[in-house]
Amino acid sequence: MINNLSKHHSLVSNWINEIRNVAIQNDRMRFRRNLERIGEIIGYEISKQLPSEEIIIKTPLGEKKSHGLQSQPVLATILRAGLPMHNGLLNYFDKADNAFLSAYRKHNADGSFEICMEYMSCPSLENRTLIISDPMLATGASLIKTIEHLKAVGSPSEIHVVCAIACKYGIEKLHTAFPEVTIWCGDIDDEITSKGYIVPGLGDAGDLAFGEKLQH
Repeated sequence: MINNLSKHHSLVSNWINEIRNVAIQNDRMRFRRNLERIGEIIGYEISKQLPSEEIIIKTPLGEKKSHGLQSQPVLATILRAGLPMHNGLLNYFDKADNAFLSAYRKHNADGSFEICMEYMSCPSLENRTLIISDPMLATGASLIKTIEHLKAVGSPSEIHVVCAIACKYGIEKLHTAFPEVTIWCGDIDDEITSKGYIVPGLGDAGDLAFGEKLQH
């Protein structure tokens, strides 16, 4: 149920190192591209597990038996931080349908926060593979609310969550709420702060990708 790509060294480890590194991560284009590449590699790994079917390919000289995806997945992401990883997944699942949600943290004066959902654009999810990208799985609150909203409009056959960095707390929370979800991540950290940030983590992925925002 949990696939941690950092268990075995690969290029993903190099990209994770770069998005964490304060000396490198302020290069926004490089930060976005690294998230995109992590999404691409995880998309490739997910594709190995998706149902396939036998097809016949006609070439200029004959025919070739092969295999192709049985059906296209739905790629969903949480605005705005999830866009680079979503784009990486879309580079590989280039015929997929797409869903977008605007779940975000609304911070209170006492330092606590609640998850607000103000927008969702979604195709049919009935009996389809759903792949949700969000670079940071911290408290799990945003992903839990996102999955609740998506499942309210349809019943996917399987759900995959794709993130760059997860923490153990968020993984446990997400699997308590939705034990059927498969989690894919570039790395897993042990700690989370009282304000819900992963340690050592990398900071705010949305701000690093797109610039600082006003807090609401």
